[in-house]
Amino acid sequence: MKALILHRQNDSITPEISHISTEDLPAGDVIVDIHWSTINYKDALAINGKAGVVRQYPMIPGIDFSGIVHHSEDPRFRIGQHVLLTGWGVGENHWGGLASQARVPADYLTPLPEALSLKHAMIIGTAGFTAMLCVNALEDAGITPESGEIIVSGASGGVGSIATQLLSILGYHVVAISGRPENYDYLQQIGAKSVLPRHDFTNPAKPLDKQRWAGAVDTVGGDVLANILAQINYNGAVAACGLAGGIALPTTVMPFILRNIRLQGVDSVYYPAAKRQKVWERLTQLLPESFYGQVSREITLEETVECAKKLLKNQITGRTLVNLQI
Repeated sequence: MKALILHRQNDSITPEISHISTEDLPAGDVIVDIHWSTINYKDALAINGKAGVVRQYPMIPGIDFSGIVHHSEDPRFRIGQHVLLTGWGVGENHWGGLASQARVPADYLTPLPEALSLKHAMIIGTAGFTAMLCVNALEDAGITPESGEIIVSGASGGVGSIATQLLSILGYHVVAISGRPENYDYLQQIGAKSVLPRHDFTNPAKPLDKQRWAGAVDTVGGDVLANILAQINYNGAVAACGLAGGIALPTTVMPFILRNIRLQGVDSVYYPAAKRQKVWERLTQLLPESFYGQVSREITLEETVECAKKLLKNQITGRTLVNLQI
């Protein structure tokens, strides 16, 4: 099997394409022939040796994949079954999806919805799964299309792109934030009613600002999230799932206690296995066929290292698929 393997020597991380035996794979109940994986922000950090994402070396990165069961010791999965995986620390502390095979615990796998292809599952991938959880969080907080405008930060990225599309499909008025003017047309094509420049949200935030948004999906953190919180309407909500802009949150308690707003953290890595199928079924139902061509591009395993560098430089729009069958 072919794999992208990260090696560490002292403080230096070296990625290389290698051919290894299936017998070298870590323990697990199910071996999957991988057809598709993706490059997410966390993968880019791992491949470039950033932020301590990888817990042990050598490591095959890739936090999600879709494929066909090659061998199973668990009765829930049969040989030939189509499956997908997102999260569970795969690509961080368990060998991941940037390889032609993976062996994982059966609990990590989700049966592929009947209406979804292996390729389309990874166009959605971790980013889409996370975006759907963010939308669900806003709905659980009582935010409806009638509540007012929803703002999405990091809208040109994978999570932001899919959140924008999902919210638009559900009837919300979506305003996107992007630091790349060349993506404004793209964002409006996938459902944003308007686009605001990121620099409007990067200055130090006021404790409270003019109320503008009924809710938000934030994929950035840092000053961007602080500014959004200061502008959320009374009784509004923010679903926060990213930290590309930093882990600090330079704000005060004033938006929370004077405007009764909710900041809901969203984690997709350890989202309960028993609830995942329902999330995937909803994604399959909501996303139109046109979505799959609008937000993705395809690369080979050999192109992943260069792609990871571009992603950290904010030079990638939407979703990037890795074809493991070529």
